[in-house]
Amino acid sequence: MANLDFFSLYKNIIAIPSISSTDPRWDQSNEAVIRLLADWFGQLGFQCEVTALPDLPGKFNLVATIGQGEGGLLLAGHTDTVPFDEGAWRKDPFKVTEEGNRLYGLGTIDMKGFFAFIVEALKEIDLKTLSKPLRILATADEETTMAGARAIAAAAELKPDYAVIGEPTGLVPVVAHKGHMSEAIRITGRSGHSSDPANGVNALEIMHQAMGQVLKLQHSLKEKYADHRFAVPQPTLNLGYIQGGDSPNRICGCCELHIDMRPTPQVGPDELMGMLKEALSPIEIHQPGCLHLQHLHEPIPAYACADDSELVREAERASGRAAESVNYCTEAPFIQQLGCETIVLGPGHIAQAHQPDEYLDLSFVKPTTRVLQHLIRRFCL
Repeated sequence: MANLDFFSLYKNIIAIPSISSTDPRWDQSNEAVIRLLADWFGQLGFQCEVTALPDLPGKFNLVATIGQGEGGLLLAGHTDTVPFDEGAWRKDPFKVTEEGNRLYGLGTIDMKGFFAFIVEALKEIDLKTLSKPLRILATADEETTMAGARAIAAAAELKPDYAVIGEPTGLVPVVAHKGHMSEAIRITGRSGHSSDPANGVNALEIMHQAMGQVLKLQHSLKEKYADHRFAVPQPTLNLGYIQGGDSPNRICGCCELHIDMRPTPQVGPDELMGMLKEALSPIEIHQPGCLHLQHLHEPIPAYACADDSELVREAERASGRAAESVNYCTEAPFIQQLGCETIVLGPGHIAQAHQPDEYLDLSFVKPTTRVLQHLIRRFCL
């Protein structure tokens, strides 16, 4: 199939913009990428099901299946990319440029290019001999809300035994990562003339007290909790953004702080949120009704694969690399909700992701193809 040549696949999928962003000026549909993938896997004999995400116009998932029954292997990836810094890219982000044994382009490793690797791996496998199903999952909006993976988990229709998410891990099996929480702390005071502070309630002053409580929690997390699988072992808490007031001669009526928290497998989002509420409870006692907490996005839980996982052993054997844990997060906790052993494993390095002139080092092509073939043969044949 000439049109399934590896480099042609790469060029065709990178050429289709599929940015997801919380900023509507950047956000785009991923439908064209999903339709392209349905064409690729349809040519290989897969049954392809394209599903629109509820309440998200222009956003779609794809499940492509070959083989009968339950179990088998799921190869998963997302079809969206982050926005790009127009002035910082030296190359066209939507045109694959081959230079210096690299393929440059937006999504080459994070992670639309992974689907080209799957097709390349399947060329040497007789798909008619599968004894277990092989499924390909392509999702929407991983870079923002993870809505695609959340929808797959909620539907609970897929029942693979094993799943591999092809994020750029340097072809190292990743078996645990932290989660992600973004929370807004909003203080509502009462504005007034600055000549008499007693005639108002200064939201900045209350936020100062709240920040002190949050920093105590930050210290407590570092002192009490440690998961040494991670380079940064504790659940982290970062103060990232603050805005309040409008003029020095007015009592500040409103102030908002945004914080980032990273759950670990031992300390989940609900527990962290409970700790945050407890830390801020003195503020509520002294100024009832002034404080409001809000998720900036639904929390993403941490993920960990079982130590005795057969999938991990096979991935280590195939890649020649020992499994590791990482600080960034992926769709793994949602895919894992399908009841399958789940790892993250793919070509390219995370250091190149979300960067100008993102690239795939071509030295990954043959090793990644071999690893995918090994896993497909091991779990589907």
